[in-house]
Amino acid sequence: MRAVFTVPARNENRVLFLTVVAGRGTSRRACRLTAGVTTTPDQLGLETVAPPESRGQRLTLIVVLGGLIALGPLTIDMYLPALPAITDELLTTSATIQLTLTGTLIGLALGQLIIGPLSDALGRRRPLLVGTGVHVVASALCIIAPNVAVLGGLRVLQGIGAAAGAVVAMAIVRDMFTGRAAATLLSRLILVMGAAPVIAPTLGGELLRYTSWRGVFAALAVYGLLIIPLAAWTLPETLPPERRRSVAIVDTLRTYRGLLRDRTFVGLIFVAGLTMAGLFGYIAGGSFVFQEQFGLDQQEFGLVFGAGAFWLILATQLNAYLLRWAEPRELLLGSVIAGTTAGFVLLAAALGGVGGLVGILVPLWAVLFAVGLALPNSPALALSRHGEAAGTAAAMLGAVQFGVGAIISPMVGVLGNNAVAMAAVVSGGLTAALVVLVVVVKPWTLASIDEPGTPADH
Repeated sequence: MRAVFTVPARNENRVLFLTVVAGRGTSRRACRLTAGVTTTPDQLGLETVAPPESRGQRLTLIVVLGGLIALGPLTIDMYLPALPAITDELLTTSATIQLTLTGTLIGLALGQLIIGPLSDALGRRRPLLVGTGVHVVASALCIIAPNVAVLGGLRVLQGIGAAAGAVVAMAIVRDMFTGRAAATLLSRLILVMGAAPVIAPTLGGELLRYTSWRGVFAALAVYGLLIIPLAAWTLPETLPPERRRSVAIVDTLRTYRGLLRDRTFVGLIFVAGLTMAGLFGYIAGGSFVFQEQFGLDQQEFGLVFGAGAFWLILATQLNAYLLRWAEPRELLLGSVIAGTTAGFVLLAAALGGVGGLVGILVPLWAVLFAVGLALPNSPALALSRHGEAAGTAAAMLGAVQFGVGAIISPMVGVLGNNAVAMAAVVSGGLTAALVVLVVVVKPWTLASIDEPGTPADH
């Protein structure tokens, strides 16, 4: 037996018609959903894709989805060591060349807003493979970019292509997992998001020993060419035709409007984005703070930067074990409170010059640990509310996160590229996240995302 449903366009998803197909007979029944209660496809008898059962299958899923998510951070950060060389060769200024980084973040944000709804309408695989193909083409064209204007435009296109991996990976997780299982898998994928920004500049620096900055973009093109067939071979289509939505612009806008009307969902995605401010503030200001203000050389900076990544990664993996005993909502609230507290300690140490380098590192690492705990749980809670539009919901989540990154990255420089500037951005973002979490989301009022929604009343 299987079941499919159609939702009348103007009924706000509260009334649907359930068609049950059993053998050669069919019956059509009206079902009413309770407002504010999540009803899963399984509860309605809808066709779903079973999550991988064996450890090997789950590991393969994590590796492939992680490889797709890594495309964004690699695209953002691998060329950073080459910025001075690009500035000289293209006869431009450092401020202008930094706009190519902002362009990539804008492309990632806009791309997710486009690709997310397409993945809800066409299935997950086609937008994923086509988008990654766009990234490959843009990377190849960057190799022959004649000036900074062309390079900037291609970087936006690169970001749009890389957005496919980020948004579709999140949607696939939501298609196959819910509750603690989704938060646990996201903890593994956040490992990639935490490690890639740290590893990417190192990889770029090593490539520059053997090639020019154009060779970095060649490496990105090759990476994309490798990940496309791997994804095509290993990833199933997780959105059956019966669960797909209309591709019409009016329907897409209606879906976005429905998501924006969910105050808790909007609050959760802004908590996710503002929490990322802690990470983006650290990435944008770290090199200036530790090398120029504290006098570390490149090798010492690499060790300090890697140590920060260690605490972030440790927290994301610890989160997977904590979820056995605690709810994602509890871990999210506790981690944001802890991160905000550590952020204020960091700002006080920077303002007072207390403890020198150690006085900055200890609270900074505490911030990164708290961010690592928060990052998997806010997306899991947000996406659990809208499984019927997982691609569009994941698109809004990613767009907010990268949009915050595009805003935050220049702010550290505007404020002075020193420890106080970095601490102000980090603590400010986490404070805003805590305010939104407490005032808008009110996590203590959320039902457990492991509790099944109220079944439809037949």
